Amino acid sequence: MISGGLVIPVQVAVNTLLRKYIGSPMQVTFISFLAGTIASFFICLVFRYPLPTVAGLNGTTWWMWCGGLLGTFYVWSTIFATPHIGAALTMALTVAGQMAAALLLDHYGALGLQRYPLSFIRVAGILLVVAGVSLIAYTKK
Repeated sequence: MISGGLVIPVQVAVNTLLRKYIGSPMQVTFISFLAGTIASFFICLVFRYPLPTVAGLNGTTWWMWCGGLLGTFYVWSTIFATPHIGAALTMALTVAGQMAAALLLDHYGALGLQRYPLSFIRVAGILLVVAGVSLIAYTKK
């Protein structure tokens, strides 16, 4: 997960740079997802991942297909925000938002996740993240 996290600020920087040449954040978001779709397709071919079964697809509900929509909003929001507030604050706010949402998802066991109730330590952890975001934002002034 650390290596996955390491590439996110690089993705944000690359997409922000591409915006200077392409124009709107949504156009860059489209290009980003198109490149990711092409890369995913070839990875599936090379590693011979099987196609999903009809039974598996029939077992899903409409909201299970919304991951790409959420990803589009995330990528767009980083491309939009980074030129205004910088990569560090964009990433810090992203992590704070992710942590807050993750704590709620865990607490309620939402969307089929295993339940991990809120505790003082877990809430203290998110407060430390918010304190870190505040320090990063303060240095921006």
